[in-house]
Amino acid sequence: MKNSEHKDLFAQSIRRLGNTIMTVIIGVIILLIVIQLPETVEPYSGRTEFQKTGKPWNEEVFSMVDFEGPALNEQVAYGRKLVTKTADYIGPNTTLPFAGNNLNCSSCHLDGGTKPYAAPFVAVPGQFPQYRGREDKEGTIQERVNGCMQRSMNGKALPVDGEEMSAIIAYMEWLSIDAPRGEKIAGNKFVEVAYPDRAVDLKHGASVYVEHCQLCHGEDGQGVRNAEGFTYQYPPLWGDDTYNDGAGMHRVLTAAQFIKGNMPLGTTADEPLLTDAEAYDVAGYINSFKRSEKSNKKADFPDLKRKPMSTPYGPWADDFSKEQHKFGPFTEIAAFYKSEFGMTKSK
Repeated sequence: MKNSEHKDLFAQSIRRLGNTIMTVIIGVIILLIVIQLPETVEPYSGRTEFQKTGKPWNEEVFSMVDFEGPALNEQVAYGRKLVTKTADYIGPNTTLPFAGNNLNCSSCHLDGGTKPYAAPFVAVPGQFPQYRGREDKEGTIQERVNGCMQRSMNGKALPVDGEEMSAIIAYMEWLSIDAPRGEKIAGNKFVEVAYPDRAVDLKHGASVYVEHCQLCHGEDGQGVRNAEGFTYQYPPLWGDDTYNDGAGMHRVLTAAQFIKGNMPLGTTADEPLLTDAEAYDVAGYINSFKRSEKSNKKADFPDLKRKPMSTPYGPWADDFSKEQHKFGPFTEIAAFYKSEFGMTKSK
Protein backbone atom coordinates (compact mmCIF):
# COMPACT_ATOMS: atom_id res chain seq x y z
CA MET A 1 0.00 0.00 0.00
CA LYS A 2 1.30 3.38 -0.91
CA ASN A 3 2.24 5.91 1.74
CA SER A 4 -0.48 8.32 0.54
CA GLU A 5 -3.15 5.62 1.01
CA HIS A 6 -1.95 5.02 4.56
CA LYS A 7 -2.33 8.73 5.23
CA ASP A 8 -5.87 8.75 3.80
CA LEU A 9 -6.95 5.76 5.93
CA PHE A 10 -5.42 7.33 9.03
CA ALA A 11 -7.22 10.60 8.34
CA GLN A 12 -10.53 8.77 7.87
CA SER A 13 -10.02 6.91 11.15
CA ILE A 14 -9.31 10.16 12.97
CA ARG A 15 -12.47 11.72 11.53
CA ARG A 16 -14.59 8.69 12.53
CA LEU A 17 -13.11 8.77 16.04
CA GLY A 18 -13.77 12.49 16.26
CA ASN A 19 -17.38 12.05 15.14
CA THR A 20 -17.88 9.25 17.68
CA ILE A 21 -16.41 11.34 20.50
CA MET A 22 -18.56 14.32 19.50
CA THR A 23 -21.69 12.14 19.44
CA VAL A 24 -20.89 10.80 22.90
CA ILE A 25 -20.25 14.31 24.23
CA ILE A 26 -23.54 15.62 22.79
CA GLY A 27 -25.39 12.63 24.23
CA VAL A 28 -23.89 13.22 27.66
CA ILE A 29 -24.80 16.93 27.52
CA ILE A 30 -28.41 16.13 26.55
CA LEU A 31 -28.63 13.55 29.32
CA LEU A 32 -27.33 16.06 31.88
CA ILE A 33 -29.82 18.66 30.70
CA VAL A 34 -32.71 16.20 31.02
CA ILE A 35 -31.56 15.16 34.48
CA GLN A 36 -31.43 18.80 35.61
CA LEU A 37 -34.87 19.70 34.26
CA PRO A 38 -37.46 20.27 37.00
CA GLU A 39 -39.95 17.50 37.54
CA THR A 40 -43.01 17.87 35.34
CA VAL A 41 -46.25 18.81 37.08
CA GLU A 42 -48.58 16.05 35.98
CA PRO A 43 -52.31 16.57 35.68
CA TYR A 44 -54.73 14.36 37.53
CA SER A 45 -55.25 10.84 36.18
CA GLY A 46 -58.65 11.52 34.67
CA ARG A 47 -57.33 14.10 32.21
CA THR A 48 -56.83 11.89 29.14
CA GLU A 49 -60.03 9.95 29.69
CA PHE A 50 -61.96 13.17 30.13
CA GLN A 51 -60.56 14.63 26.93
CA LYS A 52 -61.55 11.50 25.01
CA THR A 53 -65.15 11.59 26.20
CA GLY A 54 -65.69 15.11 24.91
CA LYS A 55 -68.14 15.79 27.73
CA PRO A 56 -68.61 19.40 28.77
CA TRP A 57 -66.63 20.46 31.82
CA ASN A 58 -68.66 19.89 34.97
CA GLU A 59 -68.39 18.67 38.52
CA GLU A 60 -67.38 15.16 37.41
CA VAL A 61 -63.80 16.38 37.04
CA PHE A 62 -63.48 16.92 40.77
CA SER A 63 -63.77 13.20 41.46
CA MET A 64 -60.94 12.48 39.00
CA VAL A 65 -58.23 14.24 40.98
CA ASP A 66 -55.62 11.65 41.93
CA PHE A 67 -52.85 12.56 44.35
CA GLU A 68 -51.38 9.08 44.60
CA GLY A 69 -50.59 8.37 40.95
CA PRO A 70 -48.96 11.51 39.54
CA ALA A 71 -45.56 12.57 40.85
CA LEU A 72 -46.02 16.02 42.31
CA ASN A 73 -43.17 18.42 42.05
CA GLU A 74 -41.90 19.85 45.30
CA GLN A 75 -43.67 23.22 45.07
CA VAL A 76 -47.08 21.72 44.29
CA ALA A 77 -46.65 19.15 47.05
CA TYR A 78 -45.83 21.91 49.53
CA GLY A 79 -48.86 23.88 48.37
CA ARG A 80 -51.12 20.90 49.04
CA LYS A 81 -49.62 20.52 52.53
CA LEU A 82 -50.26 24.20 53.24
CA VAL A 83 -53.89 23.75 52.23
CA THR A 84 -54.60 20.46 54.01
CA LYS A 85 -52.32 20.90 57.04
CA THR A 86 -52.23 24.67 57.37
CA ALA A 87 -51.94 24.69 61.15
CA ASP A 88 -48.91 22.38 61.02
CA TYR A 89 -46.99 24.67 58.67
CA ILE A 90 -48.11 28.27 59.19
CA GLY A 91 -50.35 28.04 62.25
CA PRO A 92 -49.92 30.07 65.45
CA ASN A 93 -47.82 27.34 67.08
CA THR A 94 -45.24 27.15 64.28
CA THR A 95 -42.14 29.14 63.32
CA LEU A 96 -44.16 30.75 60.50
CA PRO A 97 -47.27 31.93 62.40
CA PHE A 98 -49.17 33.58 59.55
CA ALA A 99 -52.48 31.96 60.50
CA GLY A 100 -54.03 33.21 63.73
CA ASN A 101 -56.06 30.07 64.39
CA ASN A 102 -55.53 26.33 64.04
CA LEU A 103 -57.95 25.74 61.18
CA ASN A 104 -56.76 24.37 57.85
CA CYS A 105 -57.68 25.88 54.50
CA SER A 106 -59.38 22.55 53.84
CA SER A 107 -61.67 23.11 56.82
CA CYS A 108 -63.81 25.05 54.32
CA HIS A 109 -62.21 24.16 50.96
CA LEU A 110 -63.04 20.50 51.52
CA ASP A 111 -61.01 17.59 50.18
CA GLY A 112 -58.02 19.79 49.57
CA GLY A 113 -60.00 22.24 47.48
CA THR A 114 -61.48 19.64 45.13
CA LYS A 115 -65.01 19.04 46.46
CA PRO A 116 -67.72 20.63 44.30
CA TYR A 117 -69.88 23.25 46.00
CA ALA A 118 -67.32 23.55 48.82
CA ALA A 119 -65.36 26.50 47.39
CA PRO A 120 -63.05 24.29 45.26
CA PHE A 121 -59.87 25.64 43.70
CA VAL A 122 -60.34 24.00 40.30
CA ALA A 123 -60.51 26.67 37.56
CA VAL A 124 -60.09 29.49 40.10
CA PRO A 125 -56.64 30.78 38.97
CA GLY A 126 -57.98 31.43 35.47
CA GLN A 127 -60.68 33.73 36.87
CA PHE A 128 -58.14 36.31 38.08
CA PRO A 129 -57.61 39.25 37.97
CA GLN A 130 -61.19 39.62 39.18
CA TYR A 131 -63.34 42.47 40.43
CA ARG A 132 -63.94 42.15 44.17
CA GLY A 133 -66.72 44.15 45.76
CA ARG A 134 -65.12 43.99 49.20
CA GLU A 135 -62.20 46.09 47.93
CA ASP A 136 -64.15 47.68 45.04
CA LYS A 137 -61.32 47.02 42.62
CA GLU A 138 -59.84 44.37 40.36
CA GLY A 139 -57.82 42.08 42.58
CA THR A 140 -55.22 39.36 42.11
CA ILE A 141 -55.46 35.76 43.23
CA GLN A 142 -52.75 36.52 45.80
CA GLU A 143 -54.99 39.20 47.31
CA ARG A 144 -57.85 36.72 47.40
CA VAL A 145 -55.73 34.16 49.26
CA ASN A 146 -54.67 36.83 51.74
CA GLY A 147 -58.29 37.77 52.27
CA CYS A 148 -58.82 34.25 53.58
CA MET A 149 -55.64 34.47 55.64
CA GLN A 150 -56.82 37.61 57.40
CA ARG A 151 -60.45 36.56 57.87
CA SER A 152 -61.12 32.82 57.81
CA MET A 153 -57.67 32.09 59.23
CA ASN A 154 -57.80 35.16 61.52
CA GLY A 155 -54.15 35.88 60.72
CA LYS A 156 -51.95 38.09 58.63
CA ALA A 157 -51.14 38.33 54.95
CA LEU A 158 -48.58 36.05 53.32
CA PRO A 159 -45.80 37.80 51.35
CA VAL A 160 -47.19 37.85 47.82
CA ASP A 161 -43.91 36.65 46.30
CA GLY A 162 -42.97 34.35 49.19
CA GLU A 163 -42.50 30.59 49.15
CA GLU A 164 -45.82 29.82 50.81
CA MET A 165 -47.95 31.98 48.56
CA SER A 166 -46.16 30.67 45.47
CA ALA A 167 -46.73 27.07 46.57
CA ILE A 168 -50.45 27.58 47.23
CA ILE A 169 -50.92 29.19 43.81
CA ALA A 170 -48.88 26.41 42.16
CA TYR A 171 -51.17 23.83 43.77
CA MET A 172 -54.26 25.66 42.53
CA GLU A 173 -52.77 25.86 39.04
CA TRP A 174 -51.98 22.13 39.11
CA LEU A 175 -55.58 21.34 39.99
CA SER A 176 -56.68 23.58 37.12
CA ILE A 177 -54.40 22.28 34.34
CA ASP A 178 -57.32 21.35 32.10
CA ALA A 179 -59.80 23.91 33.35
CA PRO A 180 -61.06 26.57 30.94
CA ARG A 181 -59.37 29.91 31.62
CA GLY A 182 -61.54 32.83 32.55
CA GLU A 183 -64.66 30.74 33.05
CA LYS A 184 -66.53 29.47 36.06
CA ILE A 185 -67.45 25.80 36.08
CA ALA A 186 -70.22 23.86 37.77
CA GLY A 187 -69.45 23.32 41.43
CA ASN A 188 -67.32 26.45 41.81
CA LYS A 189 -69.90 28.11 44.06
CA PHE A 190 -72.06 27.07 47.00
CA VAL A 191 -75.53 25.57 46.53
CA GLU A 192 -78.49 27.91 46.48
CA VAL A 193 -80.67 28.16 49.57
CA ALA A 194 -84.26 29.40 49.47
CA TYR A 195 -84.16 31.19 52.81
CA PRO A 196 -87.46 31.47 54.72
CA ASP A 197 -89.28 34.78 54.88
CA ARG A 198 -88.57 35.11 58.58
CA ALA A 199 -85.74 35.74 60.98
CA VAL A 200 -83.44 32.92 62.05
CA ASP A 201 -85.07 30.67 64.66
CA LEU A 202 -82.19 30.23 67.12
CA LYS A 203 -84.06 27.64 69.18
CA HIS A 204 -84.63 25.51 66.08
CA GLY A 205 -81.02 26.11 65.04
CA ALA A 206 -79.84 24.79 68.39
CA SER A 207 -81.87 21.59 67.98
CA VAL A 208 -80.49 21.09 64.45
CA TYR A 209 -76.98 21.58 65.83
CA VAL A 210 -77.50 18.97 68.56
CA GLU A 211 -78.90 16.44 66.10
CA HIS A 212 -76.53 16.91 63.17
CA CYS A 213 -73.43 18.87 64.23
CA GLN A 214 -72.63 18.27 67.88
CA LEU A 215 -71.14 14.80 67.41
CA CYS A 216 -68.17 16.23 65.47
CA HIS A 217 -67.97 19.85 66.56
CA GLY A 218 -68.80 19.32 70.23
CA GLU A 219 -71.49 20.57 72.56
CA ASP A 220 -69.48 23.75 73.09
CA GLY A 221 -68.68 24.19 69.37
CA GLN A 222 -64.94 23.83 69.99
CA GLY A 223 -64.36 20.86 67.70
CA VAL A 224 -62.24 17.77 68.29
CA ARG A 225 -58.48 18.14 68.48
CA ASN A 226 -55.96 15.74 67.02
CA ALA A 227 -53.65 13.76 69.29
CA GLU A 228 -50.83 16.34 69.21
CA GLY A 229 -53.10 18.85 70.88
CA PHE A 230 -53.37 22.02 68.78
CA THR A 231 -54.71 20.93 65.37
CA TYR A 232 -58.20 19.63 64.72
CA GLN A 233 -59.85 16.53 63.38
CA TYR A 234 -63.09 18.53 63.36
CA PRO A 235 -62.77 22.33 63.54
CA PRO A 236 -64.32 24.69 66.09
CA LEU A 237 -67.25 26.77 64.87
CA TRP A 238 -67.11 29.66 67.31
CA GLY A 239 -64.73 31.13 69.86
CA ASP A 240 -61.17 32.41 69.43
CA ASP A 241 -59.72 29.55 67.35
CA THR A 242 -61.91 29.80 64.27
CA TYR A 243 -62.90 32.31 61.56
CA ASN A 244 -63.34 35.90 62.71
CA ASP A 245 -66.35 38.19 62.36
CA GLY A 246 -65.08 39.61 59.06
CA ALA A 247 -65.08 36.25 57.27
CA GLY A 248 -67.62 35.36 54.61
CA MET A 249 -68.70 32.36 56.67
CA HIS A 250 -69.89 34.76 59.38
CA ARG A 251 -72.73 35.77 57.05
CA VAL A 252 -75.76 33.62 57.82
CA LEU A 253 -76.78 33.15 54.18
CA THR A 254 -73.25 32.21 53.04
CA ALA A 255 -72.87 29.76 55.93
CA ALA A 256 -76.30 28.27 55.16
CA GLN A 257 -75.27 27.61 51.56
CA PHE A 258 -72.05 25.89 52.63
CA ILE A 259 -73.81 23.86 55.30
CA LYS A 260 -76.62 22.65 53.07
CA GLY A 261 -74.27 21.35 50.37
CA ASN A 262 -71.63 19.83 52.64
CA MET A 263 -72.80 19.12 56.18
CA PRO A 264 -72.89 16.84 58.05
CA LEU A 265 -69.53 15.72 56.66
CA GLY A 266 -70.04 13.46 53.66
CA THR A 267 -73.12 15.31 52.42
CA THR A 268 -73.13 16.26 48.74
CA ALA A 269 -74.94 19.01 46.89
CA ASP A 270 -76.91 16.38 44.97
CA GLU A 271 -78.16 14.73 48.15
CA PRO A 272 -78.34 17.31 50.95
CA LEU A 273 -79.40 16.06 54.36
CA LEU A 274 -80.66 19.35 55.77
CA THR A 275 -83.58 21.36 54.47
CA ASP A 276 -83.14 25.00 53.52
CA ALA A 277 -84.80 26.07 56.78
CA GLU A 278 -82.57 23.79 58.86
CA ALA A 279 -79.41 25.05 57.17
CA TYR A 280 -80.59 28.64 57.62
CA ASP A 281 -81.38 28.27 61.31
CA VAL A 282 -78.27 26.31 62.26
CA ALA A 283 -76.10 28.81 60.38
CA GLY A 284 -77.66 31.57 62.48
CA TYR A 285 -77.17 29.56 65.66
CA ILE A 286 -73.46 28.96 64.93
CA ASN A 287 -72.92 32.62 64.12
CA SER A 288 -74.77 33.82 67.21
CA PHE A 289 -71.75 33.05 69.40
CA LYS A 290 -68.80 35.32 70.11
CA ARG A 291 -65.68 35.06 67.96
CA SER A 292 -62.55 37.09 67.24
CA GLU A 293 -63.09 40.55 65.76
CA LYS A 294 -61.57 41.61 62.45
CA SER A 295 -60.08 45.09 62.62
CA ASN A 296 -61.02 47.89 60.19
CA LYS A 297 -64.16 46.19 58.87
CA LYS A 298 -65.65 49.60 58.07
CA ALA A 299 -63.28 49.78 55.10
CA ASP A 300 -64.97 46.75 53.52
CA PHE A 301 -67.19 47.36 50.48
CA PRO A 302 -66.46 51.04 49.68
CA ASP A 303 -69.47 50.87 47.36
CA LEU A 304 -71.95 49.99 50.11
CA LYS A 305 -74.71 48.84 47.81
CA ARG A 306 -72.47 45.91 46.79
CA LYS A 307 -72.23 44.69 50.37
CA PRO A 308 -73.94 41.29 50.86
CA MET A 309 -77.19 41.90 52.68
CA SER A 310 -76.36 39.35 55.42
CA THR A 311 -73.10 41.10 56.30
CA PRO A 312 -73.52 41.50 60.08
CA TYR A 313 -71.51 44.73 60.42
CA GLY A 314 -72.11 48.22 59.06
CA PRO A 315 -72.22 50.61 57.48
CA TRP A 316 -74.85 49.66 54.93
CA ALA A 317 -76.58 51.45 52.06
CA ASP A 318 -79.94 51.04 53.81
CA ASP A 319 -81.63 51.72 57.14
CA PHE A 320 -82.30 48.14 58.24
CA SER A 321 -81.03 47.22 61.70
CA LYS A 322 -77.84 45.36 62.52
CA GLU A 323 -79.98 42.59 63.99
CA GLN A 324 -81.93 42.19 60.75
CA HIS A 325 -78.76 42.18 58.64
CA LYS A 326 -77.38 39.39 60.83
CA PHE A 327 -80.43 37.20 61.42
CA GLY A 328 -83.04 38.34 58.91
CA PRO A 329 -85.69 38.36 57.71
CA PHE A 330 -83.89 39.06 54.44
CA THR A 331 -86.79 39.19 51.98
CA GLU A 332 -87.53 42.83 52.81
CA ILE A 333 -83.85 43.78 52.47
CA ALA A 334 -83.57 42.00 49.10
CA ALA A 335 -86.69 43.79 47.87
CA PHE A 336 -85.20 47.16 48.85
CA TYR A 337 -82.01 46.60 46.83
CA LYS A 338 -84.01 45.37 43.86
CA SER A 339 -86.24 48.42 43.96
CA GLU A 340 -83.62 51.07 44.72
CA PHE A 341 -80.61 49.77 42.77
CA GLY A 342 -81.93 47.05 40.45
CA MET A 343 -79.69 44.54 42.24
CA THR A 344 -80.58 40.91 42.99
CA LYS A 345 -79.23 39.89 46.37
CA SER A 346 -78.83 36.22 47.27
CA LYS A 347 -76.62 36.39 50.35
